[in-house]
This record gives sequence, C-alpha cells and structure tokens, in this order.
Amino acid sequence: MDSSSNKVFALALCSMPWAIFNRPSVQLASLQSYLQQKTAYRVDSFHPYLGIAALIGTDVYPEIALSGWAGEALFSALLYPEKKKDTAKLFHSSISASTRKRINFNTLVDEIEQQCQCWLNAARLEQYDCIGFSICFNQLLPSLYMAKLVKKRHPNLPILFGGSSCSGEVGESLLKEYKQIDYIIDGEGEERLLTLCRFLDNKTATLVDGIICRRPTTHAKQPLEPLEINDLPFPDYSDYFKETQQAFPLHTFIPLLPVEFSRGCWWNKCTFCNLNVQWHNYRYKSSDRMIHEIMALSQKYESLHFTFTDNALPPREADQFFAEIAKKAVDFDFFAEIRGTSKVDRLKNYRSGGLTTIQVGIEALSTSLLKKMAKGNSTMDNIAMMKLCTEQGIKMEGNLILDFPTTSMAEINETIDNLAYVQPFAPLEAATFFLGYGSPIYKNLQDYSIRSIVPHAKTKMLFPKKCHNSMTMLISSYRGDKSIQQQRWKPVRKLIAAWLLFHKNRENKSRPALSYRDGQQFLIIRQEQAGKATLHHRLRGLSRKIYLAALIPTKLSSIQDLFPQVSINALEQFIDEMCSKRLMFQESGRILSLAVQQH
Repeated sequence: MDSSSNKVFALALCSMPWAIFNRPSVQLASLQSYLQQKTAYRVDSFHPYLGIAALIGTDVYPEIALSGWAGEALFSALLYPEKKKDTAKLFHSSISASTRKRINFNTLVDEIEQQCQCWLNAARLEQYDCIGFSICFNQLLPSLYMAKLVKKRHPNLPILFGGSSCSGEVGESLLKEYKQIDYIIDGEGEERLLTLCRFLDNKTATLVDGIICRRPTTHAKQPLEPLEINDLPFPDYSDYFKETQQAFPLHTFIPLLPVEFSRGCWWNKCTFCNLNVQWHNYRYKSSDRMIHEIMALSQKYESLHFTFTDNALPPREADQFFAEIAKKAVDFDFFAEIRGTSKVDRLKNYRSGGLTTIQVGIEALSTSLLKKMAKGNSTMDNIAMMKLCTEQGIKMEGNLILDFPTTSMAEINETIDNLAYVQPFAPLEAATFFLGYGSPIYKNLQDYSIRSIVPHAKTKMLFPKKCHNSMTMLISSYRGDKSIQQQRWKPVRKLIAAWLLFHKNRENKSRPALSYRDGQQFLIIRQEQAGKATLHHRLRGLSRKIYLAALIPTKLSSIQDLFPQVSINALEQFIDEMCSKRLMFQESGRILSLAVQQH
C-alpha cells in the first residue's frame, strides 16, 4: 500500500462465490457508483466467482451456488483443513447424485485453492488502501478464506466486511473471531463506506454508527439517517462485464442485471424472516425513477433480463412501473418477489410489462399456520395466487416451510388435504424451518415453545467447535418440539416429492394440468391425475354459470345473489361436489374454481 500524500485513495470491492455467475453484484455496483459520485477515489470491483465458475463449469456452478451448503463446504475445507471429512460429507449430501459422480471433492478443493491464488496474483492489491468484501448468502466462508490470504500477503491492508450476513451480533462476533477482519459495516453501506474511506484517507477522525472497528475509534453520537434511494446513482456494472470477457472469452452469455426498487420490506411481519435485519426505514423508488434506471441500464449493457432484489415489490409503484414499461415496446424479462395477490388485473399488468417469473411467499397451506407465521393471508389467497399465475403464464416459485415449531396435527392434516387442491399448479419447494438471527421468532422464543438456541447441524460441520461457542450465527437450530415436528411433517415431505414428480413426468407441460374450454352452453374441464387416466368433466347450464362465477375467490353469498333461483342447499351441494373432485376450493365462505381456461 502506497502511503504517498498525493496518491488518490483506492478501494477494492470484492464479491466471492457463491454469487450467481451470470449476475453481477448489485452491492458492489451500487457502492462503487455512490463513491464515484461523491469522491475522486479510485474504486474497482472484483468478482472472483467468475473465475470459479469458469473453472468448474457453468453447468455445475449454479447447482453448487443454489444448494445452500455445498459451496460453503468447499471453502470450509480450505479454511479449516481439520474439518475436511465433515465438509466432504456435507458437500456430497447437498448436490445431486449425477453431480457427485462427476466431481471429486478433494480435487475440487485443490483447484479452488489454486484459482484463489491466481486471482490474488492478478488483482495486484498492493495498489489499494482498503479492500471490502460484500457478504450475502453462501459467501461467508469464501470471503473469510480470501481475506486470510489477503492479510497474509498484505498484512497492512485494511480489510472490511459488510452485507446482510454481517448484521448486528453476527458482525460483531466475526470481528472478534477472525483476525483478518479490521472493520465491519453493519447496515446500509453507502454512507458508512464513504465515511470509512475518508477515515482511512485521514480526512476525518470520526466514524459514524454502524462501523465496528478492531481498534478503539471515536464515533459520532448522531445516528446516521437512511438515504433517499431515489437520489442514488445507477449501479455501475462495467467491471463485471470486463471480467466476464476475461473469464469466458469463448462463451457468450447475456447477464441478468439486478436492480433495486425498494429497501426493506413493506410488510416486514413474517415471524420466521430475518432478511431485513440490516435495513431500517422501508423506502422505495418512484416508478418514474425505476423506469429511467431500467432503460438506461438496458441500453448501456445491451441487456433485457432484469431481476429485482426486493423482498417484495412496492405494490402501487410496481403497478405504475409495469403499466408504463409495457408501453415502451421493449421485450423485457423481469423476475421479482411479490406478496400474494388475487387481483387479476394486477397480474395481467405485471405480465404485460414483462414480469415472467415471480417468487411468492406462500410458506404454508394452512390458514392457522399462516397466522402463526404472521403472513397476513389465508390458504385461499395462496391457492388463488397459484392459479392466477398459471392463468397469466407467469412462472411462480415458492416454498412450503416444513417442521415449523408449534405446528399442530390439525394444521398438518389441513396442509395434507390442501395439497390435493394445488396439485395442478407449479409445485412448491420444501424448505425446512431454521431459526434465523434477528427474526421475530428468534426474539420471542417462548411463544414458539423454544427452550434454547443451539448450533445448526450443518454449521457444526462447517465450523470448529470453538466457533459455535464464540460466534453468533445467522442460522441456528433450537431445542423445543423439533423432533416432534420432524415426525409430523414426514407425510407432507412425501406428498411434495410426489407433486414434483407429477409435474416432471407430465407429457405436455405447456398445457395446464387442470383446464377448461367454454362452449357457451356447456363447459368441458380437463383434469390430469398422477398415475391415472386424465378425467373430463362436462358442466351444463346453471352448473357452468356457477363455476364461471367463481374464477376468483368469491363469497358464497355473492354467488347466491347471482342465482336466486338456486336454493342455498342445492348451491352448497354443488360446490361440495366440485370440491370433492378438487375442481373447486372453499374456505371461510369464499369459493374458487380451480380450472384455468385453455387458450
């Protein structure tokens, strides 16, 4: 590190595996553009995950990256060689059988070690006055390992950690445990990083709150105000695109550009969720600003694929955004996470604006369980959302949380029953409950029959025992009714597996598994079944009209008002019959016809 007084302060920002390789780091790009707007500092972004992806192949890398544990296991073996036996076991249990046959764990660990050394040689970090690691999902152990290499080669180079995996007590414990870390940024990064750079550049002697230091340092007493995100510069992805050309000179792919519509979550009540620990004061950009940003990034980087990083899109602004973006006559392709909605016009608007894939927080198919999770919706809302996505041609992704503490047998049985109704729709992934640091459950253990917090079984395989006692982990396990829940949820796991298999084996996946065609005087419903012949149902006259009257969740009383000539007993009998055939769903006086019109 050159300490010459006329040298421009230089900052290196680094995003390690297992970031998705065809997606630049929005964290690095946002920090880089902010500092470049505010200062004359040199800021360079590095994406070592590109080199790792080129090394192991773009087919294998995504599987490891999305596995949740396999990638961390590879770097744990490098950081803690004594854990290699455990990490090998964890790695193999986290990937598919076909990938296990292709990969030798020990060989891959050695190749990754060599690749990290190659990156370190090429990066020439002696040019920089500080290096910062952005740490999100599955990036902690890779970042710790690389920081260790950096500190060994450049002992005087300050090393900074920040990101969602460094919040609160988690970040504090990282600083205490790992000597290679000099600073932790806890919370929103832009202004804190700017202040830290000015501090290291001897332009200020005082730091702001949210910067945790190894050495005693004076901090300002005034809390840092959240940024107005409408005023932030657009993310700068230039360094990522340069690196893709170096890492993949013969392999052309179109990156998926991440963008940020909001920070935090406008709902922010889900009891299991800890995704908003780093954010304070929910904020969102205006639709006009978001349109301007999308158009500018699309033209600059010649990309049409975007993913919103929000925990949930801001509904009103998103409505305006997709309505206006549809008028641009540009073939955009968007991914976003949204809260469930039964508003058909909203989903039509989103789809016409280019939203092709969404992740919805389904989480449960039991209304009382959804209440325990503070989801603010019902099973009817969730099933309607699944149907509407199928109807609008939107690919829906979502999870069903299993082993949730305090789940009753009644809630298990309700879930099992309701799984039969959603079989025609895109299957949900089974997601085992974990105790997330900072979540409402974490703060109110007694409300969920949790007696104590214990290390997660998989983190025990990644970290030595001393770390379990000294560190606050982002993911933990618990003592309580865990073994009871694991037993209770077994049949649900089997049904989800069968659901996935049903859709995998369907011959014509472009055709809805439950659909209808309207003959004006009659209706023909086509119903695919798992392991059985496809059924066809014909509804005539009033039966057809009643079925079509409930294409969205509709009150029974409203249907009765439409057909006063039908007695309430006859109406209820018809609906019960349709529900028994899994052609309709009813809950708390609301009715939903499940078939999707075939076009």
